[in-house]
Amino acid sequence: MPAISRLRRINLSIAVAIATVFSFTAATTCLLEAQEPASIVGSHPLSGLSGATAWINSAPLTAKQLKGKVVLVDFWDYSCINCIRAFPYIRAWAEKYKDGGLVVIGVHTPEFDIEKERANVQKAVNKYGITYPVALDNNYAVWNAFHNQFWPAHYFIDAKGKVRYEHFGEGEYAQSERWIQDLLKEANAKPMPASTVNVHGQGAQAAADMKDVRSPETYIGYARAEHFVSPGGINREVDHIYTVPGRLGLNDWGLAGKWLDHRQVAVLQSAGGKIVFRFHARDLHLVLGPTADSKPVRFRITIDGQAPGENHGVDTDPQGNGVVTEHRLYQLVRQKDAIKDHTFTIEFLDAGVQAFSFTFG
Repeated sequence: MPAISRLRRINLSIAVAIATVFSFTAATTCLLEAQEPASIVGSHPLSGLSGATAWINSAPLTAKQLKGKVVLVDFWDYSCINCIRAFPYIRAWAEKYKDGGLVVIGVHTPEFDIEKERANVQKAVNKYGITYPVALDNNYAVWNAFHNQFWPAHYFIDAKGKVRYEHFGEGEYAQSERWIQDLLKEANAKPMPASTVNVHGQGAQAAADMKDVRSPETYIGYARAEHFVSPGGINREVDHIYTVPGRLGLNDWGLAGKWLDHRQVAVLQSAGGKIVFRFHARDLHLVLGPTADSKPVRFRITIDGQAPGENHGVDTDPQGNGVVTEHRLYQLVRQKDAIKDHTFTIEFLDAGVQAFSFTFG
């Protein structure tokens, strides 16, 4: 992965100028570089598919094979909540227009090193019902061919292989679908339905309540960690016993217990360790993995010191209990109550958990 500092999925700190040929929703996208996106409308980037390291659901596809087809290329990463929330639309378009000449290609470009493992990507493909071709882009070859900077990023390519429209992030799905319809009509000289898909994601795939998100994606690995307030700061690449900070301001977080903090991930060295976070959002997610030898890790969460009750996420019960069984994004909180500042705590009952990043929605 390029050694470039990143802003990520929620509450980006830059304002982006919008060109008429593409759309960018700053609050709901994952950004690789803190700069205005460079449009590739008019270019022919499909030759970059030859750089894929493997394929799922398909033999390798080439630009030559795709000539004459309208192509939607979706860059995603299986721990990206914005990508997960876009899946219901991508799946619906793939199904609705497959007989009209649309080819959907998912390009999985990993953020974390562990996401390069094909088995992990295959689990995500199965979990989210992805049946269209998926190119594994572990070396960022396809990403670079598209000059991409975002997860998710959607590129709409005409039958001649030319990018005609770009959309970065969640949202504006009806406008994107109309581009699909227009490109298919142009390619086939056949009328397209005027209607657009009507989908409602469930669980982590449900649309975010962005008007009430005031917490940014937050990394636990030291390379991009911000707002860490446990006394003494983060100790890099050495075991350290942390304590919960005395006071948490909004978006402050800390560790408790014995942790080893690496560039991308913190690993708990003894049972009973905790992570605390003061957040403001409907949903709270945490990217977690089991022990290095794949043993499950039990955990319990609280909100302001109490069991979550009806405000639990899909990966916790009302008492706050859950188990880390695989590397993925875990939805730990989905609030039914009015949204306000809360203190989230997760305690791990077993050692060895791997903790990567928080996201909100």
